[in-house]
Amino acid sequence: MRVAVAGASGRMGRMLIEALRASDDMVLAGALDVAASPAIGSDATAFLGHASGVAITADLRTGLENADVLIDFTRPEGTLAHLAVCSELGVKAVIGTTGFTDAQKSEIAACAQRTAVVMAPNMSVGVNVTFKLLQMAAKAMATGYDIEIIEAHHRHKVDAPSGTALKMGEVIADALGRDLKECAVYAREGVTGERDPSSIGFATIRGGDIVGDHTVLFAGIGERIEITHKSSSRATYAQGSLRAVRFLADRKTGMFDMFDVLGLN
Repeated sequence: MRVAVAGASGRMGRMLIEALRASDDMVLAGALDVAASPAIGSDATAFLGHASGVAITADLRTGLENADVLIDFTRPEGTLAHLAVCSELGVKAVIGTTGFTDAQKSEIAACAQRTAVVMAPNMSVGVNVTFKLLQMAAKAMATGYDIEIIEAHHRHKVDAPSGTALKMGEVIADALGRDLKECAVYAREGVTGERDPSSIGFATIRGGDIVGDHTVLFAGIGERIEITHKSSSRATYAQGSLRAVRFLADRKTGMFDMFDVLGLN
């Protein structure tokens, strides 16, 4: 399959390009970045000491013209602009971007009527198995347990809580028959009063080069259960993204997530 990568000169973009180069069933067919990037015009695999013949470009149509699928881990506004062109050209998309508003998610769903899209706040296989474990745990501990989600990421991350932490909250809330918008608590300060037993709390840590740590605490009387996932490399996100690309091979339209890709539904 011919794959284009958005944000090609960034940390995640380079990890994706490296994974594609090591793959035996995919080839890098396009590389996109913002016009202000100093990497524009350079070979997309130059950082690996190889020449791919694919130049990094800010022109969407040029970057997508030879691609079957775009992998995008950029920013919401950029992803939406990319996806609009993808849906026009019939290019499928794997979206790992986080921080979308509800209105932006609706735009993506509309594009998925014209092309096939896999979107997930975290492409890691392990994280998505963790989501499934959380779903099971929440159903079994629906009463008598307070639920707190703690996440930590590197100092450069711009959104909080992380998309993965929010997805964890959504999975748990759905399993409990609650609406996360109604029960989420994102900050505590001062005299807050007793904890609402129906709430789901979030705590955010930012520092150093932490790739991504997530822990969900189910705190009961006399015991507590912690379900934790820790990422030590972005390679897990890249490999999950390639699995999503393979999943899209025989799909023309539709909106999918990593549960679909991994058969966890």
